[in-house]
Amino acid sequence: MDWRLFAREMASMARDLLAQNSVEATLGRITHAAVDLVSGCDAAGILLLRGKAVESLAPTHDLVVESDRLQERLGEGPCFDAARTSTRERVFRIGDLTTGRSRWRDYATGAEELGIGSMMGFLLYTEDEDLGALNLYSRRPGAFTEHSETAGWLLASHAAVAFSSARSHAQLEQAVSTRHVIGEAMGILMGSHRLTEEQAFDVLRRFSQENNIKLREVARRVCEHGGLR
Repeated sequence: MDWRLFAREMASMARDLLAQNSVEATLGRITHAAVDLVSGCDAAGILLLRGKAVESLAPTHDLVVESDRLQERLGEGPCFDAARTSTRERVFRIGDLTTGRSRWRDYATGAEELGIGSMMGFLLYTEDEDLGALNLYSRRPGAFTEHSETAGWLLASHAAVAFSSARSHAQLEQAVSTRHVIGEAMGILMGSHRLTEEQAFDVLRRFSQENNIKLREVARRVCEHGGLR
């Protein structure tokens, strides 16, 4: 492997990741970069666990979604374990799915039927949070080497930082947008019902709690319809 070329491609990808304008675009760039940059990789995706439910993010091929669904159904599998691990062993490489039978017997059988020959996975994490697992697939057994694993690990390290940054930015944008919508709704209630700022906010809050509707949705309703009804 030409590591000098790989380093240049990684540097370009890192800049490109930070230039994406949404979390979805960032994740899509990460998984497509895995296919482009990691030798042997035919497909890639990010698996996110919400309790026992699996969410497939930015899959490059239907194979990724099918594998994730299989692991969710069985409650086992290498990607499933990587996404929920609490240890610092945050990388796995399965050179041949038949070698995974002792640990993930049912998954290995199903994965072979899907046409998966070998796999790698990397937990996406920063110092503060775990973000899911970046999983790489090949249709050929033995496709992933130590060099592939090193390349995948370097990609995952950049990807975790970019993913975390994109998500934080999106959360900030949503918070600012929510604050703006709530402020606008309060202004409408204050003008139409002669309420103080505190009273207007209390009207929104109570309606939200009594009807089990998010405060932002209540505010949006007021902005669109001029009131709560």
